[in-house]
Amino acid sequence: MNFTKMHGAANDYVFIDGRDINEDWNQLAIKISDRNRGIGSDGLILALNSNDSDVKMRMFNADGSEGDMCGNGIRCFAAFAIKTGFVEKDKNPILIETKSGIKPVTPIIKENVISGAKVNMGKPIFKPELIPTKIDSKLTKIIDYPLFVADKQFNINCVSMGNPHAVSFISEPVDSFDLVKYGPLIENHRFFPNRINFEIVNIVNRSYVKTRVWERGSGITMACGTGACAIVCAGINAGILDNRVEVELPGGILNIEWGGDSDDDVIMTGPVTEVFEGTWS
Repeated sequence: MNFTKMHGAANDYVFIDGRDINEDWNQLAIKISDRNRGIGSDGLILALNSNDSDVKMRMFNADGSEGDMCGNGIRCFAAFAIKTGFVEKDKNPILIETKSGIKPVTPIIKENVISGAKVNMGKPIFKPELIPTKIDSKLTKIIDYPLFVADKQFNINCVSMGNPHAVSFISEPVDSFDLVKYGPLIENHRFFPNRINFEIVNIVNRSYVKTRVWERGSGITMACGTGACAIVCAGINAGILDNRVEVELPGGILNIEWGGDSDDDVIMTGPVTEVFEGTWS
């Protein structure tokens, strides 16, 4: 089974052309993602034929659970789709089918190499029942909601970007925050029936933030594309961020744009890097 390992802002995945392969992908994702016994990654992403778009993407987290969407993964996936011949190099945009809908992706090509991509991530979802959350059903949006976890209160903002996110803007430096302790507690909190991704954020200024991420199914990751989008949408909703924001993650910077209206799509731009390719046997 041939594979390519790629990363977007150090959020790394193993990519496989899954056509005509019969495999238990959930279990394979666990084995492949193991950083000591496998290839090592935040998850596994498959390229498959699609009836509705240019190519279909399936994404599995490191724990084997299947995700709906992956912002960093989909940028790399566009490059992988070209590499494996699903689409031509000059195709623009590439239409990629995901569990959260069809996403148009525009590769950024420099010196004949795909160095990044711009992705239309679609519209953010704020309705609690659609995220989903079990927080007060009378609320139309979850903004600065006090969530008590263990010995700490978090004011959280909930957004879905195809997968659910809880965003907390904090004054404590994100680099020293105990994400290992609080990340899994929030991911598995009873308020979130499908579990949730958790982002802690320092606002540097209205157009620049610094964050760390706990991803459901993978734990701490170097970056999260949907998380960066969720942060910006939450900040705009709360009136504390501008419509264009640089999001600094441990693995790099993503640029996020959102008009602020419920009908506006979120646009994400970020890097694409191929690490190596090989054969899994």
